[in-house]
Amino acid sequence: MQAPKAVVLLSGGMDSTTTAAIARHRGFDVHALSIRYGQRHAVELDAAQRVASALGIRHHVTIDIDLRAFGGSALTSDIAVPKDTPLDRIGEAIPATYVPARNTVFLALALAWAETLEGRDIFLGANALDYSGYPDCRPEYIEAFERMANLATRAGVEGRGRFTIHTPLIALSKREIVLRGLALGVDYGLTSTCYDPDAEGAACGRCEACLLRLKGFEEAGVGDPGRYR
Repeated sequence: MQAPKAVVLLSGGMDSTTTAAIARHRGFDVHALSIRYGQRHAVELDAAQRVASALGIRHHVTIDIDLRAFGGSALTSDIAVPKDTPLDRIGEAIPATYVPARNTVFLALALAWAETLEGRDIFLGANALDYSGYPDCRPEYIEAFERMANLATRAGVEGRGRFTIHTPLIALSKREIVLRGLALGVDYGLTSTCYDPDAEGAACGRCEACLLRLKGFEEAGVGDPGRYR
């Protein structure tokens, strides 16, 4: 039997890489989608290419959109990336690294590709436990987008199959994500998580993305193979 096709949003970070490995482990024919959206940490796209190659993903597409035209985020404008947030304060408020409607834009693009491929499964590495409090990572948002996907597509209206948004990490801690990925053979040395890396791609170790990643590896009891300044 032919493996079912799935579109996996692959940023090149720890979470999306683990999600892609899970999708492959579940038997899906993974089509990886990476997006160059004007993010300051565009080195993550090089990581996405490395990850796709390492996971044996044959179908990997990178597309360009320019969210810097809107700005409104530390990732798409000259706003400073928050640093050194105490771990117990991360997630208390939506930080400056929130990109307005980013997951909605990304999921819409993934949905368009999935419908074109005649696939009905989309994977997103959203996490709502150890995370920065982004509203578009919450389970209720994912459920709402899935309902919309089945209302807004020809495939959904004509009953050709129901779209499912898979978020296998949504209720996991960073520790659990690390352990899950390692069990699947993920090489986290290939990934890039930092929101403010240097020109060579070395992580700052101080932004919320880095702090949460480091916390996950520390709690998992294994060293982080990522490159830091």
